Amino acid sequence: MMNKSVDTTSSRIIGTGSYLPETILTNEVLSQRVDTNHEWIVERTGVHQRHLAAPHEATGDLAYFAAQQAIEAANIDPETLDLIILGTTTPDRVYPATACQLQHRIGANGCTAFDVQAVCSGFVYALSVADKFIRCGDARRALVVGADVHSRLLDWEDRASCVLFGDGAGAVVLEAKENPGIMSTYLQADGYDDDDAGPAKVRMEGRDVFKLAV
Repeated sequence: MMNKSVDTTSSRIIGTGSYLPETILTNEVLSQRVDTNHEWIVERTGVHQRHLAAPHEATGDLAYFAAQQAIEAANIDPETLDLIILGTTTPDRVYPATACQLQHRIGANGCTAFDVQAVCSGFVYALSVADKFIRCGDARRALVVGADVHSRLLDWEDRASCVLFGDGAGAVVLEAKENPGIMSTYLQADGYDDDDAGPAKVRMEGRDVFKLAV
């Protein structure tokens, strides 16, 4: 839904952060595990390599490192945050929300904190929700994080899917400002073609998704 608030308050990004795990899986190495090659992957996706979380790393860890960077870049005290939203498809556990665990780790206890699950668009959804919290006056400062350990959901024998995904996190700090920041957001979903019975691993019809997207 389009933002059409008449309030002069807008949400602006005042700090950004990111985190990528150290382990890198190149196309060349991946081609030894699945029937593909570097040229095929790059030509169709543009991807040369992806980062994979270590066995001891969880979504909350990736989110924490990205959040720390964003907070430092914004030069704020975490205790001044009114809201934390984490967009993720791979929460550390069913509950409590990974955002609540992140809240405790950065020292922002007491503010609103919850997860949003919208898969690839999770960060955009989380950013839009935080923007609306600020526009309506329920928050003055918000931390928005997108983080996933997607590699643990992949079928590494399915070349149409496994070449596309990796692990990582990105974060921003939003603050209420009078000057224009986020002008508007428009979110749309379409679940008409979901005929899958819920497999244990991610499988995606990449060609069909590409056609729909463009």
